[in-house]
Amino acid sequence: MSVMERIQSEVEGHPIVLFMKGTPQFPMCGFSSRTAQALKAAGASDYRSINVLEDPEVRANLPRFSNWPTFPQLFINGELIGGCDITLELYESGELARMIAESQKA
Repeated sequence: MSVMERIQSEVEGHPIVLFMKGTPQFPMCGFSSRTAQALKAAGASDYRSINVLEDPEVRANLPRFSNWPTFPQLFINGELIGGCDITLELYESGELARMIAESQKA
């Protein structure tokens, strides 16, 4: 399976996927940390996180897959939501909690 197929499989196989530096418990950058905190605060208790620092192939190819240059990258229901700034804006508006609730019903 190519790295692009692996990324596609992760994004399609889980309702919420966060590609980040580190893990939600031990984030390795501030942007990843804030994104994971926003997800938790918005009610995402169980989601797939992928540490791009442990998989250089994914780290190198995810920006090409998503057409988004930076990390973290949040996908909900197979759709790229964005990075830290967009996730925080969605959290502050209440939209992130709605998106998470809908993804968990699906």
